[in-house]
Amino acid sequence: MPYIEILVGIIGIGAGIYIGILVRKNIAEKKIGSAELEAKRIMENSVKEAETKKKEILLEARDESHKLRNELERETKERRAELQRTEKRLFKKEEILDSKSLSIERKEDSLQRKIKDLELKQARLAALHDRQNEELQRISGLTSEEAKAMLIENIKRQAEKEAALMVKEIERDAKENADRKAREIITYAVQKCSADHVAETTVSVVDLPNDEMKGRIIGREGRNIRALETLTGIDLIIDDTPEAVVISGFDPMRREVARIALEKLISDGRIHPARIEEMVEKAKKEIDQKIKEDGEQAAFDTGIHGLRPELIKLLGRLRFRTSYGQNVLKHSIEVAHLAGIMAAELGADIKLAKRAGLLHDIGKAIDHEVEGPHVVIGEDLARKYKENKAICNAIGAHHGDVEPQTVEAVLVQAADAISAARPGARRETLETYIKRLEKLEEISNSFDGVEKSFAIQAGREIRIMVKPEVVNDNSIILVAKDIVKRIEDELEYPGQIKVNVIRETRATEYAK
Repeated sequence: MPYIEILVGIIGIGAGIYIGILVRKNIAEKKIGSAELEAKRIMENSVKEAETKKKEILLEARDESHKLRNELERETKERRAELQRTEKRLFKKEEILDSKSLSIERKEDSLQRKIKDLELKQARLAALHDRQNEELQRISGLTSEEAKAMLIENIKRQAEKEAALMVKEIERDAKENADRKAREIITYAVQKCSADHVAETTVSVVDLPNDEMKGRIIGREGRNIRALETLTGIDLIIDDTPEAVVISGFDPMRREVARIALEKLISDGRIHPARIEEMVEKAKKEIDQKIKEDGEQAAFDTGIHGLRPELIKLLGRLRFRTSYGQNVLKHSIEVAHLAGIMAAELGADIKLAKRAGLLHDIGKAIDHEVEGPHVVIGEDLARKYKENKAICNAIGAHHGDVEPQTVEAVLVQAADAISAARPGARRETLETYIKRLEKLEEISNSFDGVEKSFAIQAGREIRIMVKPEVVNDNSIILVAKDIVKRIEDELEYPGQIKVNVIRETRATEYAK
């Protein structure tokens, strides 16, 4: 029973499958037939559309071809017309050229005829000239060469005369203009560099807090004032002037050392010989620093750079040096400015002129210590510290000792004269007085055994310190007499001079 049911089921399944296949096949055949019809319809439509497009394209191509043909014909007509116009212009130009060519040919023929006529005339003129020369030679008795030489000589003499007159006139005008221009330049330089009129004195005044301080400065039995005068080489004048002490000395550096030392002592209040010696040493160090600062300031004020430190210090020393009462450092700065201004007006080297002007009196910084004129000393110093040749020549030439080799050297010479010649710049009597005091110290220092000497009391006394190991107590009198004899023989002076020789023995030890 179960087998029959299974068999029936299998048969039923097989029949269902077969029926399904038949149904699907029928449906597929119908779809294929429908698709073929649709494809045929699409193909027919495509063919119709293609035919339509083909006709449209042919029509458009035919229109475009017609347009291009018309355009080509138009352009061809225009080019043909242009060619015709060009041909007409060329034809006209050819006609013009032909006419010009004919005209040129006619002119050439005329020119040739004129040239021939001219050649004939020149030949006749040459023959006439020769006959005239022969006649002139016969009349004058001179050949043509001799006459030519005589004529040239006459012309030469006339030209030389006119040239000499012209040169003289030019020289006169140049001299007048040069003098006027030089005066203008100098006036402009002096106006632009209006420095103060400076005349140094030989005294300084130190203010005191009270009159009691005068007694402390003098000290017991005058030991303090004597120590200060001995160490500094100046005179301390303590008179009836209230609350003031006058420091007198011809050397500005010594006077400044004494002033600074005295002011320090007054401020400190402790005044005794040991303290005085200490303050004098401090004052000397301050002066050394002040010298350096003054030299640097002078270089800065004049715009001079690159000076050696040694030259800077020597410049600063000029702050304490006078020439006929005129401060030499201020004079040097003034000369530098004047030389620079004149160099600018003349188109010369401004820096070179200012540098030479600033250094022109550098020899005066050590002319008390070195023999010889300050010009030679200054030139040697400049050469020693590698200044260039033009600077050295300007220093050596500023008083006319050597010939100036540059325009700047001449300007320094002129600027020096201008600065020195200003009203009130110098005092001749003061310079003579200072030179006498310097000579007095020079005579004293020339003796063996003399350590240092100071001219004081306006030159009425010379204070001389001798070396105790060289000069003994017995020979002091002989040294004093010898110095007196030299002073009497070599100096001219009013009144009398006191020669004071001092021998001092010191023993210094240190407790450790």
